[in-house]
Amino acid sequence: MVQRAGKLFLLAVGVLLLGMALKAQADIISDVRNSLANNSFPSAEVELANYKSLHGADAEYLEALSWMARAAASVGQWDRATSYATETRTLAEQQLTKRKLDAESHLPMALGAAYEVLAQGMAEKGQQPAAIRLLRTALTKYGLTSIGPRLQKNLNLLSLVGHPAPPLQSTQFLGPKPPTLGSLKGSPVLLFFWAHWCVDCKAEVPIIARLRQEFSPQGLVVIGPTQFYGYAAYGNDATPDAERAYIESVRQRYYSSLLDMPVPLSKQNFSIYGASTTPTLVVLNRAGQVSLYHPGAMHYDDLRAAIEKAVAR
Repeated sequence: MVQRAGKLFLLAVGVLLLGMALKAQADIISDVRNSLANNSFPSAEVELANYKSLHGADAEYLEALSWMARAAASVGQWDRATSYATETRTLAEQQLTKRKLDAESHLPMALGAAYEVLAQGMAEKGQQPAAIRLLRTALTKYGLTSIGPRLQKNLNLLSLVGHPAPPLQSTQFLGPKPPTLGSLKGSPVLLFFWAHWCVDCKAEVPIIARLRQEFSPQGLVVIGPTQFYGYAAYGNDATPDAERAYIESVRQRYYSSLLDMPVPLSKQNFSIYGASTTPTLVVLNRAGQVSLYHPGAMHYDDLRAAIEKAVAR
């Protein structure tokens, strides 16, 4: 009886330890991010070390480590950020000798962030050509994976402004037929990359509608590229036809002030413009050159100032 009770006790302890390990595995990313939100790098490093001792440098660990790099970059600690990003990149690429990048979501998130922070750090130190070379090399290796648009976004941030805008693919579209960017030379253009699931995109609509009304006498043209994501309402899988119908319903409901805005439907546009963040806002001057490239939402005053410059030019 005593022996049986001892076995049951050991079994219970084993189950408890397994549960604790699984909980640690599930929570490491959020735990590290919570520590970083409280500006506690030491606490986050302890959490990472404890997790690594139990699970090794798995994909969840690497994503958590990449958040260390991003947090350090956000406060301008570039040496620390580069150190975390370098470690993340090295360990992630070691894993790629045994598996594909997009086998799950954590590893691509980690590797994409590592390249992003490394490039940002180089640019901050005045090494912009080296940052551009790094990103171009990464695009050669990973351009066809899920991190391709993110790499392109960071390359565009360093190199797109002042250069001719890449053409848009417009084989499929909603609303009026999109004009080619070449045909719009002489007019300022605002490209508004949006997604049917994007809350920030919906919040940007009144700003863009107001600015279009203000600058239409100066010839401002607004084009709103979007793409298929493979799902529709509530994240349910959808065929292209079903998703197209869903995008149109979102457009009618939330984009009613922009219904005459041409909407090219193309993943290629998002890849070329690196629109991994939605919204992404791109302003072209009258010469067809990019004068603003901005991943993320913008306030009215900031976007208005960018359009004013494009109009004047």
